[in-house]
Amino acid sequence: MATEGARSDNPALDALLVEAKVLHPNLIDLTLGRVERLLGKLGNPHHHLPPVFHVSGTNGKGSTAAFLRACLEAAGHRVHVFTSPHLVRFNERIRLAGRLITDAQLIELLSDVISVNNGEQITFFELTTAAAFTAFSRTPADACVIEVGLGGTWDATNVIPTAAICGIAQLGLDHQQFLGNSILDIAREKAGIAKKGVPLVTSRYPQTVAAAIGEVAGPKGARIIARAIDWDVGIYQGQLHYRDSAAKLTLGMPRLPGAHQIDNVGLAAAMLRHQSALAVPDAALRAGPGWAEWPARLQRLESGPLVAHLPQGSELWLDGGHNPSAARVIVDAFRAQDIAATPFHLVLGMLQSKDAAAFIKAFAGRVTAVHTVPIPEHDCVPAETLAKLAGDVGLPATPAASVDEALRRIGHAADRKAPPVVLIAGSLYLAGDVLKINGPLPS
Repeated sequence: MATEGARSDNPALDALLVEAKVLHPNLIDLTLGRVERLLGKLGNPHHHLPPVFHVSGTNGKGSTAAFLRACLEAAGHRVHVFTSPHLVRFNERIRLAGRLITDAQLIELLSDVISVNNGEQITFFELTTAAAFTAFSRTPADACVIEVGLGGTWDATNVIPTAAICGIAQLGLDHQQFLGNSILDIAREKAGIAKKGVPLVTSRYPQTVAAAIGEVAGPKGARIIARAIDWDVGIYQGQLHYRDSAAKLTLGMPRLPGAHQIDNVGLAAAMLRHQSALAVPDAALRAGPGWAEWPARLQRLESGPLVAHLPQGSELWLDGGHNPSAARVIVDAFRAQDIAATPFHLVLGMLQSKDAAAFIKAFAGRVTAVHTVPIPEHDCVPAETLAKLAGDVGLPATPAASVDEALRRIGHAADRKAPPVVLIAGSLYLAGDVLKINGPLPS
């Protein structure tokens, strides 16, 4: 795992984040040994958590976590949440009983954890996972929603001994250097969060992928709750319908845009309905999807300095999607966009570790032009290289020095009678930079 650009405007907190990064091993072997050692020194806080809702997957696990939190809070429960990466501030990763952890709380927490670690090598994510679990064990709450950081089997969050329920969102190729080059390898790795006696709710997958999940979950003693067999969700006559063996429900439409969010709402609902640790009434399942927020997932930016570069009537959208399956979801969300009538521009920045060519290919013939940008302070694909990849699939592409410059160019060239739609995509780190410049900040 990378250190993920964790910085803070608070000097004391920033110094601790930098200190945590220094402990990061030069070579990372996927193991739980480092985080288990540290947690042991901390008194095993992961053994003293409220009921855990554990979510893995390639795409959609963060949105599923947001829907879980919203529904649980709609039911009156206090909810801890651990997600990654953050967009603007590290604090976004840890939510204590409904509120983002404060700088003061984080400074005290990280100081304690770094001191107890006593200079031992540990990855940044492992150390911050230990910090989150320590905070959760010290603060009363009714539930923990925990998003897997990478994979499942060897992810630092997978030290938790049990859970109220586990779920796997959509699967796709990503982080192949750690998880394997085939979707079956990735499915097995994600299924590693399965736990004895804990239901495992799964999304809809090809039969071979579902079988790969079963290969792992079965021997672990987890009962699989599969979509299209044990539960399902869909849109009918403009309403969101969910069904399982016990009931049929009409749920609230998700606040988050995109047809793919229907899948994530369904997964969250199925997880909540197949666990027995907490009462979640149907009214909370209906209200939660309309309350959930998850920034940089098809988020429309309504105002701000970057929006101001575009003519009145334009639309500026932001999405942190960065793998081929996410690209296809994004393209599908804009499928009704008529580029002959309304110009559709893609502002794109991507990390070197991602499959940029496959991501861009999904947009072939679907956008008017591509504007490629670097991602500040990250090992990213050069803007010129991204522009060439776009050109290879027939997309007009122009490198720019920054998102600001790209939007200025788009705005300057725009026809005021046909204001453009602009999408910024390709990286959560790029999305975080955009929100830091333009707002709104995640809260």
